Amino acid sequence: MNIDNVVAAIVTGGASGLGLATARKLAGEGAKVAIFDLNEEAGRQVAEDIGGIFVRVDVADDASVDAGLEAAEKQHGVARILVNCAGVAPAVKTVGKGDMAHPLDIFARTISVNLIGTFNMISKFAARLAAADEMGGERGIIVNTASIAAYDGQIGQAAYSASKGGVVGMTLPIARDLAQHKIRVMTIAPGLFLTPMLESFPQSVQDALGATVPHPARLGKPAEYAQLVEAIVRNPMLNGEVIRLDGALRMAPR
Repeated sequence: MNIDNVVAAIVTGGASGLGLATARKLAGEGAKVAIFDLNEEAGRQVAEDIGGIFVRVDVADDASVDAGLEAAEKQHGVARILVNCAGVAPAVKTVGKGDMAHPLDIFARTISVNLIGTFNMISKFAARLAAADEMGGERGIIVNTASIAAYDGQIGQAAYSASKGGVVGMTLPIARDLAQHKIRVMTIAPGLFLTPMLESFPQSVQDALGATVPHPARLGKPAEYAQLVEAIVRNPMLNGEVIRLDGALRMAPR
């Protein structure tokens, strides 16, 4: 699918990190971008910088997603591109200090945002797009964000790995579901990327983490994630697959 000023895009989690880089990339290629995020201050600033719009959306909330999609469509028309980057990443052991069990609310919230929230966006976005006219033999493209933790989950990542494993697992069946509507579905599983969480670590820690990556031996750049999103959007044969973007990294237990 071509990316130009007639194509509207939605990026969840677009106020920071991978989502921010993706929003900038798509806007730079000519798309009209709507940022869905809970961080209103940062989201509005990004939207202003890229000439897009910001909508405060909780991806795990039905009414919030409906309202967000309605607002985006009113401004830009039916969106053809959806990139799901919104997510949370708690670190809690199954049994923690003092033999305390993993708090169930933390596990449930992680699944709710990362997995259910992603599916919620996909289904509601696709339902609107299914009624749109085709463009060059397809209607649109959905790109989800998983993680290599879906395969190589570390100590303390039970909830996070389960949520991202769910995103990996539903990629192919959703692509098959939406094939009749000519909507593609892809997922990227990033490794260690220089997102706000890692940026908060001391430089020595960042360097040590980067050194664990076989090649290139450094942390990934959000712009490199965005570059892959663009390639997926433009290549019509990419469908129903998960791409690891990790420099050949396989995570150790801790």
